[in-house]
Amino acid sequence: MNKLMGFFELREMNLPSIPWRQYTGSEELDDRYLWTIRSAVYRGDDMNLPRSVGKNAEESKKFADQLLSRMRDHGIVVFYPYFIAKKSGTLEVRRDTVVVEAVKDDLWNLVTYSDREVTIVMKEGGETQIHGNQEFLCEDELEQLVRFVPEVRRIFRDSLLQGEAALLEWSYALTCDTNKAPVGDKYLVFYEARTVK
Repeated sequence: MNKLMGFFELREMNLPSIPWRQYTGSEELDDRYLWTIRSAVYRGDDMNLPRSVGKNAEESKKFADQLLSRMRDHGIVVFYPYFIAKKSGTLEVRRDTVVVEAVKDDLWNLVTYSDREVTIVMKEGGETQIHGNQEFLCEDELEQLVRFVPEVRRIFRDSLLQGEAALLEWSYALTCDTNKAPVGDKYLVFYEARTVK
């Protein structure tokens, strides 16, 4: 499963996910918010695709229009309101193992710079191994993430039976204003799902 299919799967899953919409060129972006623009391809390499994160409506629309022109019939452009990530990570669900990796702030600290605060490996039968900062995720945060494992296993059942894993990206996030000042309470959001070998 690639990034594009993951966007659609997230929309159908019973998980808190980003309110993404497909950008077709006719949408107006509200200037009260900052925006994230991403793309997903129908087939082929979908890693490190162009993106714009945390830009105002005018800059975001310009980037989205350029990206849409480049994508043509090869994929889609999506947009959603920007959020501030306080903690981020991956949730990898296999048939008999769940792995949670977490990093401070944005997920790109983990995937781009290989920073990692903690890795938690939970095996069937109750065995748990923690590598790194054991205090980084509080008990409530970890419980909230793990609460969604049965739903992930239900949705990805066939892939898990074939020995693949479901890999989801998540953040504990805050909404923000156009100056990137936090607004409101922290919430959990999932924003990518894919299968991996």
